[in-house]
Amino acid sequence: MENQNKDGVESGAVVRRGDHRSTVDVLLRVLAFALTLTAAIVLGVNKQTKVVSVKLADTLPAMNVPVVAKWHYLSAFVYLVVANAVACSYAALSTIISLNRKKGWWVPFIAILDLLMVAMLFSADGAAVAIGIMGYKGNSHVRWNKVCNTFGRFCGQVAAAGALSLLGSIVFVLIVALTTLRLHRRSK
Repeated sequence: MENQNKDGVESGAVVRRGDHRSTVDVLLRVLAFALTLTAAIVLGVNKQTKVVSVKLADTLPAMNVPVVAKWHYLSAFVYLVVANAVACSYAALSTIISLNRKKGWWVPFIAILDLLMVAMLFSADGAAVAIGIMGYKGNSHVRWNKVCNTFGRFCGQVAAAGALSLLGSIVFVLIVALTTLRLHRRSK
């Protein structure tokens, strides 16, 4: 029978802490890839057409007009799709780089790019949420009406894409924290 210590681990088996951190790093990057890809797709295919009644004057009868809501009609939603697409592409590339377990010049460079992804995603999330709230509640001061009461499915998909993107942002924050911790321990 093989030698085992009190934890039940074979004495010949060596578990390296760096390998565990690298595995967690790769898993977080894959999760960030999946979340940002899904967010970009959910919002990128978002479109809804509704027939609304428009009254031009009190004396004229209302006209039924088909109205289309598309994600690319609002720059904040375009920014959210593009930011998620960039973050998704970066997550795929950085996952491939992370699988190469050699230490090198790229670790601080990747950490800086991870921080840029965090900043870009959070800013895109904030812009999309601001417009989303405007669509949900309207703004009487500038006479912008609510649209989510008419385009419910469209607004629901925007909310889902925003939530997925926010989760992707949080995963990138965890990646930055892990990388920072790794760089800090390496400098000791």
